[in-house]
Amino acid sequence: MAHETILIADDSADTRLLLSLRLKAHGYETVYAADALETIMMAHQAKPDVILLDLGLPGSSGFLVLERLKGTSALASIPVVIVSAEEPKVAQARALTAGAVAFLQKPVAQQTLVRTVEEALAQSRGLATKDAS
Repeated sequence: MAHETILIADDSADTRLLLSLRLKAHGYETVYAADALETIMMAHQAKPDVILLDLGLPGSSGFLVLERLKGTSALASIPVVIVSAEEPKVAQARALTAGAVAFLQKPVAQQTLVRTVEEALAQSRGLATKDAS
């Protein structure tokens, strides 16, 4: 079983609960943030292994949160997966360019969510291995 921590940053309590239940069913621990400032604070505090980030957070654009995460040395290596209801044609390219490892459009199927988190973790581990050598 996995013991990695996933930060779920979404302003919808229902979405946070649904994503959490799906991830916990696969052994992941979850922590939450409901707005932009809380996302940055929780990322520093919890040091999650992956961040699931909604683009429509109160307090700031999810893109600005992503840029802030990637611009902070202590957080930059944490994989960020965008989970958004926004139209992917434009948002996906912008998110990936800004440093996200994946873009998922809501609603997200459980298999897709878990597979994407596992891929983000594997990619992160690969980077950590390269950094250590």
